[in-house]
Amino acid sequence: MISVSVIGGTGYTGCELVRLLTHHPQVVVKQIVSRTEAGKAVGEVFPELIKTELYYTESFDSSLKPDLVFFATPNGVAMKQAEALLDSGLRIIDLAADFRLSTDDWHQWYGETHACPKLLKQAVYGLPELYRAQIADAKLVANPGCYPTSVILGLKPFIESNMGDVSCLIADSKSGVTGAGRRANVGLLFGECSENFKAYKVSAHRHWPEIKTQLDKLAGCEVGLTFTPHLLPITRGIHSTLYFKTTAGQNKLQDCLEHAYAQEPFVKVLPLGSHPQTRQVAGTNDCLIAVHKPQHNDTAIVLSVIDNLGKGAAGQAIQNMNLMFGLDETLGLVD
Repeated sequence: MISVSVIGGTGYTGCELVRLLTHHPQVVVKQIVSRTEAGKAVGEVFPELIKTELYYTESFDSSLKPDLVFFATPNGVAMKQAEALLDSGLRIIDLAADFRLSTDDWHQWYGETHACPKLLKQAVYGLPELYRAQIADAKLVANPGCYPTSVILGLKPFIESNMGDVSCLIADSKSGVTGAGRRANVGLLFGECSENFKAYKVSAHRHWPEIKTQLDKLAGCEVGLTFTPHLLPITRGIHSTLYFKTTAGQNKLQDCLEHAYAQEPFVKVLPLGSHPQTRQVAGTNDCLIAVHKPQHNDTAIVLSVIDNLGKGAAGQAIQNMNLMFGLDETLGLVD
């Protein structure tokens, strides 16, 4: 059995993480840390977890000696605690952005100096479809962002196969409101989101450097990336529509996609002409992908759909945990 502690289990991602962990057949949850909800039963805060019989604690208790610590905290928290935990022999999966970027990118996009830059080289980017072997040996995993997961998985096969023009990649992505976190915000009120659809942070979304960093590595050069996020009036789900120029025909694009993900348990390539939907991935760790070459022109369109709380966050964290401890990576994530 794997013993785990969760630091920050009161947001949407933290709740989903605890839900998955408490149903995992090889996991024992030792504690869930939350200063704001300390002393409360987890089921009091999230009634859907009423049967967990766990209580929030105010601070992390190292005497419990968990095998793994999950950080489901705001950006900037894990970097201040990770070094001490790693030195004590614990392994870490951080669901925030603390270890996804270089020190320069972190400073530019998050507006502060990184608290523990020496750990950045040690951290493994937690996208199994790219770094499965490295994740298995990792002590510190930087769980990817939700938008980046959908975009990178959608474009990866075609970049690796040199099948498209990487100088002009376009990612038109939409997310449900839980992607913005569980906090008071006028723009996220029901009356603001319902029957509405809008783009946001078009010129400066923090997931842009994360996506570009990984696509640059896949391409072996600087890619040109335009990324536009939108807010959908739904609770959970991400739909990314991706565009790139190519001379390849529809069948060749389909073959490339199917070959790339033939052995991947959570990336499911749909048949020609398919249109994946957010409701098809809700509550799962799946990524559904379809590719189109419409209007007989030179532009390929990739549709990539995930659950932002599943494959975009907590589900992927569980997948990474399974890899780190030598378990079947689908354990606790499929019925």
